Amino acid sequence: MPKAVIMPKAGITVESCIIGTWEKKVGDQVKVGDILFTYETDKASFECESTEEGTLLEIFFGDGDEVECLLNVCAIGEPGEDCSALRPSSAAAAEAPAVQAPAQVEEKAAPVAQAPVTTATATATDATAVSPRAKKLAERTGVDASAATPTGPNGRVIERDVRNLIDNPATAKAEAKAPVKVEVEQEYTDVKFSGIRRAISKSMSNSLATAAQLTHNTTFDATNILNYRKMLKNSEGDLAGITLGDIVLYAVSRTLLNHPDLNANMLDGENIRLFKHVNLGVAVDTPRGLMVPTIFNADQKSLLEISKEVKQLAKECRDGNISPDKLSGGTFTVSNLGSLGVETFTPVINAPQTGILGVCKSVERVRRGPNGEIEIYPAMGLSLTYDHRAVDGSPASRFQKELGENLENFTVLLAK
Repeated sequence: MPKAVIMPKAGITVESCIIGTWEKKVGDQVKVGDILFTYETDKASFECESTEEGTLLEIFFGDGDEVECLLNVCAIGEPGEDCSALRPSSAAAAEAPAVQAPAQVEEKAAPVAQAPVTTATATATDATAVSPRAKKLAERTGVDASAATPTGPNGRVIERDVRNLIDNPATAKAEAKAPVKVEVEQEYTDVKFSGIRRAISKSMSNSLATAAQLTHNTTFDATNILNYRKMLKNSEGDLAGITLGDIVLYAVSRTLLNHPDLNANMLDGENIRLFKHVNLGVAVDTPRGLMVPTIFNADQKSLLEISKEVKQLAKECRDGNISPDKLSGGTFTVSNLGSLGVETFTPVINAPQTGILGVCKSVERVRRGPNGEIEIYPAMGLSLTYDHRAVDGSPASRFQKELGENLENFTVLLAK
């Protein structure tokens, strides 16, 4: 009896996933633990391992399909077994139907070849009539997928049709022999958003559309933290890896405790949830887009613990294997663009949070010293965006002022 492999549930908050690419095809022998396909949430990408052993009989969803978690994705068993009972009602077979005995394939081959050319043309020229895998194979080998005789569901050109065209060019449809038109190369490329890019687009648009966002820009004297960072860098072990960003995260986690309206989530337009501890979101740049993992209870962790955890979270984000549960639950977010040379910017709130801090690069400024002399000092910028529905300008400014003072006297903050 064939067995189904289901779409894994990647975290308690995930309801559906998008199939990336199938690593196995119908007819392949599969062992428990073999990678069947890749899939992604709006946060990260994963690999689905087979939970069954046997022949891959049928694939219910194709590349790019969004599938509900715990729904049957494919069937594995012995050749010739009926998989119809396992097929989800919402699924159309992604590629070839269940593996058939050789005699059955031969019996059905002749009628397909005799199908009217006009019918094949109507379906094959439709942009949706070529499966993703067939299209990729055609592009890779330089053949015209529309010239293949379709044998997939509803007249769809599938991978085996393109392979047949490659092996037997004489089987190409008559209209494919028409003179090839020379096309002018386009000066642009249309790129479809990935799952994470779509999530970022939706989240940022929703944030700006629903929150009354305002940004304050201030600076502080970074002399103390620069000297402290230099001292750590000259030390040995894990302490040498502590960065200026880690120092800012530590200071933010302590300062927020005195400003509960900024360490909060908006429940709706009339209610706010205040948190007793700081779950600090940290913006991380990855090849797939912006991700914001959370350092839970950051206010209870040492500087070294924060430094280690943020590096581990960033690595998991960039590797694409972070659990979605680590990408939620934040009460405040920090986005650091200082290393990229940004002097000031307007960060967008990570809803439903009420605030986000942008950390900027340090620049040299001039001021008068205690004896009236002119001195140059490193001024680091802080850009605080807050939701004016929950926080007024004065409380937001007091947070920035206290944070700047804590950073200017960071060694004192460590002693508290």
